Amino acid sequence: MHGLLQCMRDRTAAECSRCLQESIPRLPSCCYGNQGGVVLGYNCNLRVEIYTYYDLALDGDAPPPLAPPPSSFVGESKRGKKRIDVALAVALPVGTVLVAVVVVLGVLLCRRNKSNRKKTQPDNNNSKEGGVRYVEPEQFNVAMLRAATNNFSEENKLGEGGFGEVFKGILPDREEIAVKRLSQNSSQGFHELKNELVLAAKLKHRNLVQLLGVCLQEEKLLIYEYMPNRSLDTFLFDPVRRQQLDWSRRFAIICGIARGLLYLHEESRLKVIHRDLKPSNVLLDADMNPKISDFGLARAFGGDQSRDITRRPVGTLGYMSPEYAYWGHVSTKSDMFSFGVIVLEMVTGRRNNSAYSDTSDSVSVLSLVWDKWRAGSTGDVVDPSLAESQYPESEVLNCIEIGLLCVQENPADRPDASAVVLMLSSPSSTSDDRPAPSRPAFVFSSNFILESSCRAGALSDKQLSASQNEVSISELEPR
Repeated sequence: MHGLLQCMRDRTAAECSRCLQESIPRLPSCCYGNQGGVVLGYNCNLRVEIYTYYDLALDGDAPPPLAPPPSSFVGESKRGKKRIDVALAVALPVGTVLVAVVVVLGVLLCRRNKSNRKKTQPDNNNSKEGGVRYVEPEQFNVAMLRAATNNFSEENKLGEGGFGEVFKGILPDREEIAVKRLSQNSSQGFHELKNELVLAAKLKHRNLVQLLGVCLQEEKLLIYEYMPNRSLDTFLFDPVRRQQLDWSRRFAIICGIARGLLYLHEESRLKVIHRDLKPSNVLLDADMNPKISDFGLARAFGGDQSRDITRRPVGTLGYMSPEYAYWGHVSTKSDMFSFGVIVLEMVTGRRNNSAYSDTSDSVSVLSLVWDKWRAGSTGDVVDPSLAESQYPESEVLNCIEIGLLCVQENPADRPDASAVVLMLSSPSSTSDDRPAPSRPAFVFSSNFILESSCRAGALSDKQLSASQNEVSISELEPR
């Protein structure tokens, strides 16, 4: 590589040197892929080629004169010698700078070529999603994943959703993994997979499931860390396995989910709204620590953006906030509504999107908790499986209050994740600085008639029907 910086005579040596330092970093961005390039600055320019395009003839290399000059030209001889000294003083630093330029450019170009060889992007248009740069995870071989999951056998199947299926796998090094397999018939699965690749690779937290890699050969597969205890709903809503969830474990799970939301909403490099937070998307590791999963429907905000409007609300009925279900308003408070529902489900041991009991006059969980809260008898809603064990009453009341605060109709009245984490660390439920909970946004009375303090009109019977397997709903309005 051959490079030369040229400066106009009106620029000082310091200004010329500054121009060089400013021009070098611009070469990879403006001239990558070309054999040479020119960076134009203010009264200076830097040119780099793969051949010698300049001829630096230094006066100091010229042979000495054959005879001494006449005495009458002594003054001119002195001036000529002075010019030679000045030329040497300028040429030597310039030569040194040129050598430095060549070395720096060689290093930059080698690193650029090495990084580009590692990247495999089948579609350049997918390198960004919502202003988020794509971070490529580790590439897995499809043959390896087929062997790890016994060719995606039914006995290794962990679960199923709208995107496809999840299988347990064991790698050759005995590491256990979970493989999410995109369904061939899923219309929304590819967008979810792309969204998850963009977001999950950037999110690192102990209360978020870690993305280990991806495979796009023949099939579209995502590889996650394996969660041996599966999802929270398999424990909470199972009459037998629920016995393993004493109050200390339930409270630890509530706190872990809150910390995960705090990271997504405030501490990560991106402000991420999950949009489908529910017990089936909260996985439990071997120590029953909760980890939020499934970012296929998540929405990332950049800069100071705090809310957005989507034309197609997605999520699961029973966990969607009213402003999101009715008008598609997305914000961090949408996730806090879902979190509030989960907290009340953890206390009662019942699903919110199903009847509290099998009697004809049954009511929803939110309605029952609200009625008991107003009557001052919240102990009646605590999961009966907890009655035999001792649990701190103040801690349970604190969680009920937090849950009711999170399901308020007005998003501004709901606490954010940082406030919830602070309230969970304080068991007092009578704090003077907390606002009193008001009536929840959604209340189901007998016969599943929806009562809402929202004034947006009633939903149709089709819209009220909840999915039995909690598959995400992509549309709420008929075509």
